[in-house]
Amino acid sequence: MRDTNTVSPLRQRMIEDMAGRKLNPHTQRGHIYSCKRFAAWLKRSPDTATADEVRRFQLHLIESGMSICNRNRIMTGVRFLFRVTLRRHDLAAEVWHIKEPEKLPPVLSPEEVKRVLTMATSLKARAMLTLAYGCGLRASEVVRLRAGDIDSEQKIIRIVQSKGRKDRHVMLPPEVLKLLRQWWKAGPSASNNGVAPEQRWLFPGRSQRQPLTTRQFSRLFKEAAKAAGLRKTVSLHSLRHSFATHLLERGRDIRVIQALLGHSKLETTARYSRVAIGLIAKIESPLEGLSAPRRRRRQRDSEEPPAP
Repeated sequence: MRDTNTVSPLRQRMIEDMAGRKLNPHTQRGHIYSCKRFAAWLKRSPDTATADEVRRFQLHLIESGMSICNRNRIMTGVRFLFRVTLRRHDLAAEVWHIKEPEKLPPVLSPEEVKRVLTMATSLKARAMLTLAYGCGLRASEVVRLRAGDIDSEQKIIRIVQSKGRKDRHVMLPPEVLKLLRQWWKAGPSASNNGVAPEQRWLFPGRSQRQPLTTRQFSRLFKEAAKAAGLRKTVSLHSLRHSFATHLLERGRDIRVIQALLGHSKLETTARYSRVAIGLIAKIESPLEGLSAPRRRRRQRDSEEPPAP
């Protein structure tokens, strides 16, 4: 697992194990990085590690001030090496995960979203940001859209092989369709080298053969958020959070929102009920009942029966 010009047999075996299980390329790179970090701390090959060294490495990560999320991500890669590639289940059993603190996702108000979309620096940025909020798309889903994924007749967008290798459909709002048509006409006119129109990227990168990166897309959002004067600590993914929260506040069925977001578990979607400020503000507190006038009790025993 050392940094050399040639790939070590152990790393090659691990790469083959990950490829055989069709792990996402980003996940594969993360697992390799995790094992390289463990090997650097160990100062030798990970296949010679002992149970006590696995325990001390985890303590080292915690004492170094690393966040719980990053610490768990590193140990997930190390556990894959032990459990799958090395078949060392005794070492894999020494890996523990720390429960991450549950934080409320940052959500923008409708007025703040409107300001961000208005302050987009270009037609391209406005179209991409409107897609992210108006359809609840992830950044990776927006940048990987092709022209053929837009079905203007049925008013839907097809999301192909997104997170979890799943396809799904989302709605195509008229405003989004209008912006996409404007961008398609005003977009780069460089040669696509024989690529069919329906296979062309809606938001190509510098080479036309590859889409815009999520990092570049995030930069467009930060520029718009700064111009809009937002003081909250938000990210591009906050538009997706806002999409789900605003739909929930408008009374949309939570299972419909789950399908639009592509969540496998309803519990993942249900967390937006904790930040649906519109719903929370409408809940009547029992404190209000204390100040309401009390109804007079009927004195059943003392009252005379009504006259016949």
